[in-house]
Parts: sequence; structure tokens; C-alpha cells
Amino acid sequence: MKIYSRPTNSNGTMFRDITVLMSASSSPSMPGMIKCLRNNGERNIKVVGIDMTTDPSAKFMVDVFYQVPAASDSKFCDVVLDICKKEKVDVYFPNVSAEVEAVVSRKDEFESIGVCLSVSNMQSVAISNNKLHTYQALEKSGIPVPRYYGVHEVKDFVEGMKYMDYPEKPVCIKIVNGSGSRGVRIIDANKSRYQIFAHEKPNSFFTSYEDMLAVLKSAEKLDEMMLVECMHNPEFTVDLLAEKGKVIYEVGRENVVSLMSIAQETIVKYDELAYKVSAEVVKLLNMDGNVGFDFMRNDKGEAVLMDINPRITATVSVIAAAGVNLIYLRVKQLLGEALPAVEPIYGTRLRRRYDEMFTTPNGELINF
Repeated sequence: MKIYSRPTNSNGTMFRDITVLMSASSSPSMPGMIKCLRNNGERNIKVVGIDMTTDPSAKFMVDVFYQVPAASDSKFCDVVLDICKKEKVDVYFPNVSAEVEAVVSRKDEFESIGVCLSVSNMQSVAISNNKLHTYQALEKSGIPVPRYYGVHEVKDFVEGMKYMDYPEKPVCIKIVNGSGSRGVRIIDANKSRYQIFAHEKPNSFFTSYEDMLAVLKSAEKLDEMMLVECMHNPEFTVDLLAEKGKVIYEVGRENVVSLMSIAQETIVKYDELAYKVSAEVVKLLNMDGNVGFDFMRNDKGEAVLMDINPRITATVSVIAAAGVNLIYLRVKQLLGEALPAVEPIYGTRLRRRYDEMFTTPNGELINF
């Protein structure tokens, strides 16, 4: 843990040490998020990590680590509440979409033990975590969305593909409550199954119409899905901090290279339309806290909103490197502290490279 020389706030009092709980703490993007907390320049922060993993190296990224059940487990919130009590947690960041929806319904229980839960209101979380509901709500309010079609049965897929002008145009199919690229494929008639096999990496999103149809027919029951028109790369993301429907900080980035929905190379950039749409959605849904908005480009090169993430996004560390530490600013917001006036340095770049952690057969860290 980095130790600071006890700076003071505007009232001349010292910033108190706090404890922050981060879920999904063994995820590939977590080291950057933890840096955002520890390198805050004002106070010492103890980081408590929770995750489903049994990997022994997970405990070495945080100050204290706990293995927890899946967010879908009925005991999940009870387990996390007990951890919060034991560790005297001040702020809890749920970092998985399904987890956000699980804990927001029990927000009062966390607050009753002194935990500031970093989530938006229940309605905005429910809409944001269901892509079909998101598009319907935005479309009803006059906010542009891609062309889409709901899929509940195999016949909906067949009819929807015709509606989406396949095979003339490629079509994206998504499970509506999926995250991290789960349940996403692109069906493109211009790519043969052999071309996909021979020339696309195994992590490619492309598939054929025939293969996708066979997959859907093989399921006993389909998850709720939707078809969405394909937009052009590169993806553009707006990360922001909101308070009761009003944007406080808003910073965009162009994701030059992505792998399984996580940017591997990104540049901090400004896009007036993306900023405007993000602010409109925040106001519409009365959103609060950290939110990430994913855009793609239409044929005119305009940003079109594709997804809303009502939580911290995996690449928010580049925003902090550009001068706007959205994770720590959220901590200050939840603690009722004055928020500083900060501006991003546009052009700041991130390039991810692999690093490793090694452990002995007994689970001890190897410093190599």
C-alpha cells in the first residue's frame, strides 16, 4: 500500500484512511483499477478483493482477499455483507453487471452498516443490463439506436434476419443480458465457414448463418436475444461520473484494438455527439456514479450508442492517466467530499502488454 504524507482538505483536516472493496478482483484489468485507488495523492486506501477464483495469486494483488460465490448465488449478498462488516468497508465497487443488479436491491442493508455502495438506481440498472430494454427505452425517448429485432424463439431469428436485410448486410446477434463479449456473434454472408476457420483467430466474433441457426436449434430454451445492425470500427467509449442524472466528469476514448471486449490499445479523444448522447441517457435514466457508454460508427462516421455499462469499465485506468481518476473521484463523491475541477489530456494512449504472477505449489508468491 502506498503511504502518503497526510494531505489536508479545504477545511484543513486530514483525509482519513479508508477501505474499499473491489469485486472481480482477479480480472485482467484489475491491476489498473487498483492503481487508480492507491495512486490517489490524498489518502491511504486498503483494498479488499473478492472473486470466485481459487487461483492463489489473486490474494497478492490486494491487501485482503476473499473467495465468494457467483453473483447469481442466493447467498452472494449475505457473504459480501459479512465481509464488509469484518473489514469495515467504506466503499464497495461491484464490477460485474450481474452483481450490480444483485446488490442494488439490497442497497439499504449495505448503507445500514456504513458501506457506500457504488451503484445507480434500480431502474437504470435494470434497463442498462438488458440491451433490448435499453434500446426500447432510448428509442421511445428519441435517442438514436441501431436497427434491432428481438429474438425469443428460433423462428424470430429466421424472420429477424430477413428484417435486418441479411444476407446483403452483416448482422450481430447478442444475448440481451450478456457481458464481456459472452453471447455475441457476427453473421456475415461474405465470410464463408472455411474463411472463418482458416483466416480468423479463434476469438473471432464471426460465424455463419447455418452454424448460428444450428446452435439455436440445439438449445432446450433460448436466452432472450436480439439482432442488431453491424456498425463500423473503431469502437468509441465514454466513461463518466454522474450524480442524480447530471454528468460531473465525462471523458471519451477510441479503442483502436480490442480483445474480447477489453481495449488493448486506446486513445483518449473527444467526440461531441457521443458526449451529448451519454449526457442525455444519464438524464433520462437519472443515473448516478460510474457509467460506461459503448458506441460504434454508422455510415456517416457518427457515434451510435450500442451498450450501457452501469459500473466501472475495464479500461478506465487510461482516463486516470489522462488526469481524470474516475474511480477515486467516485470515492470522494460517495464520502461527500469536494470534487476538484480537472480536465483530461486528450491524446493520452494506453497499450496493454502481458505481465505474469508466479506462485509456488503451496500458493506463495514467487518474486521473479
